[in-house]
Amino acid sequence: MSIKQRKEQEKSEMRTLILKTAMNLFLEKGFENITIRNIAEKIEYSPATIYLYFKNKDEILFTLRREGFEKLYEHQKTSLKLDDPLMRLHKHGEAYIQFALENPEYYDLMFMMRGPVKEMQETNDCDIGLASYELLKTNVKECMDAGHFPVMNIDIVAFSLWSYVHGIASLIIRGRGIMFPEEGIKSMVEEALNFMLVSKTEKKWDLENKQIISGVNV
Repeated sequence: MSIKQRKEQEKSEMRTLILKTAMNLFLEKGFENITIRNIAEKIEYSPATIYLYFKNKDEILFTLRREGFEKLYEHQKTSLKLDDPLMRLHKHGEAYIQFALENPEYYDLMFMMRGPVKEMQETNDCDIGLASYELLKTNVKECMDAGHFPVMNIDIVAFSLWSYVHGIASLIIRGRGIMFPEEGIKSMVEEALNFMLVSKTEKKWDLENKQIISGVNV
């Protein structure tokens, strides 16, 4: 390894250390209660070192959120391989909750922890998050076009579905599902998604074959 390569590796490792440490501190004590000095003390470096990589703690949070949204987007793109829009929407929900349960720290930073929302909007930090939302809206529109959903405001339907899966993810992450055995959570999530689609489409879900039976009211 050359000297240049070694330096680049060291920079990458330091950046990763700063981000990981900051994430833990933000989640443990709240974003508003953490300073650059707190992060520096935790990794046993001077604040000046942190400023070589990030201009302030907002930029650290934005970077963590962007990483999280990029991971979420990759999870949700797995739904695109399905042709049927209703099945694609089901897979979209599965991917969202799977991401949340596999990456609870990122999910907390992205959707649950308080942060500088105005600054995020001003710096276009929400762009990658909006890409995920546009995927959802596209799925919803295609479900409407196929006759699965009544034709109405797409944002209302998309927001309703997002709120539903966000609620599921949040309850599990925060340990509010203690009334259910841990080994049954996966099945509970799947059936909750099935119930969501059945209630929206007024069609019957074939639980054994995991498919929609058209034209049957429930």
